[in-house]
Amino acid sequence: MRVLSHGRVRGLAAYFTSLVRDSAALTAVVRPSHRRSENAARAGEERYRLLAENATDLITCHDERGRVVFASPAAQLLFGEPAQTIAGDGLLERVHVADRPAYLTALSRSLADNAPVSIEFRIRRFGPANTTCHVWVEMRCNPVRACEGLALERPEIIAVTRDISARKAHEAELLRARDEALSASRAKTQFLANMSHELRTSLNAVIGFSEILNRELFGTLGQTRYRDYARLIHESGQHLLNVVNDVLDMSKIEAGTFKIVKEPFDVEALITLCCDIMRHAAEQRSLSLSMEVAPDIPQLPADKRACKQMLLNVIANAIKFTDPGGWVRVSARVAGGNVELSVADNGIGIAKQDLPRLGVPFVQAKNSYDRSHDGTGLGLSVVSGLARLHGGRLALASELGEGTTATIVLPCEGRGESLEEALPCPNVSAA
Repeated sequence: MRVLSHGRVRGLAAYFTSLVRDSAALTAVVRPSHRRSENAARAGEERYRLLAENATDLITCHDERGRVVFASPAAQLLFGEPAQTIAGDGLLERVHVADRPAYLTALSRSLADNAPVSIEFRIRRFGPANTTCHVWVEMRCNPVRACEGLALERPEIIAVTRDISARKAHEAELLRARDEALSASRAKTQFLANMSHELRTSLNAVIGFSEILNRELFGTLGQTRYRDYARLIHESGQHLLNVVNDVLDMSKIEAGTFKIVKEPFDVEALITLCCDIMRHAAEQRSLSLSMEVAPDIPQLPADKRACKQMLLNVIANAIKFTDPGGWVRVSARVAGGNVELSVADNGIGIAKQDLPRLGVPFVQAKNSYDRSHDGTGLGLSVVSGLARLHGGRLALASELGEGTTATIVLPCEGRGESLEEALPCPNVSAA
């Protein structure tokens, strides 16, 4: 056996002592570093936890079968229920039945394609007193296995879901506005067709009978037949003038250039005048035309010419759409600080679905090229526009086959809207 010298032993002892000292120093350096790493990891986890807890969008984690294994507290805002209620198949059960196939397909596609997938669907939300409603949400799915360096036993999906009901409502409003614009365009197209019919019919009569008169085909102008033709020329010309006047008035109202001059006048005298003007037309259709004015009617501060035009339009409509043997009644009363001028008849009436559209420029209750009653659809529009310029309104109440009551409501104190406020002029409501 070899015996180490005393000096060699002292050298080895010094070496091991140095090694132990270096190991202790290394431990003293590594241990705080490891502790700092653990603290940093815990801080990072805390930040992500706070982010998930305070995010307004719902964050969920799904397994490969689509079941929820984690849900952030935002579930309370989105569903009106705690996060634990949507665990497992709880979220699927709150998806609208019609949207469930698309919801499950989006989750499976995200895993199969290893790519993000977005989808919109409806969910059931609980409100006060256990009321429920469906709201639109948007969910964006991301497969977790797409993240490198993350070891998982099974693939998972992280989904972020947000409420888009406000956006959907805005989109619906845009679609409604588009449909209204298309409807207005169709109505104007129909108006042009109706106007063509109105103008062509009247002008053909004027030109045809005028030519007969000029050529004296049936003898001298002293013949009775010529007098009949002259009468037809006058009636057709008058009808054409009324059509043109309605077009011009409607254009002025829409452009905000129709001027009204208010001055107090006697309501009963105006109604009597209008009934006298329309009595001949009523008698030609074998209709009875009567009037009834309440004794307490004050003088009305309004544009007398415009009020006469409104009454004549409404009475003419009642006569036009009432079958022979029927009746038309014009009345006036004071109600709620307003003077109400009503024209009632027992004519053909108006269908409920058509009532809201009457008074819209160029719209008639029955849009058909083969019409039993002539008209451009402008009469009630003019009445509605003139009533609004006075601060009033036109109200219609009707039953199909039972008759119609048109009421012009005008304020007694004479308040009125500006021309800008009065547009769009039609504001017909079913009484």
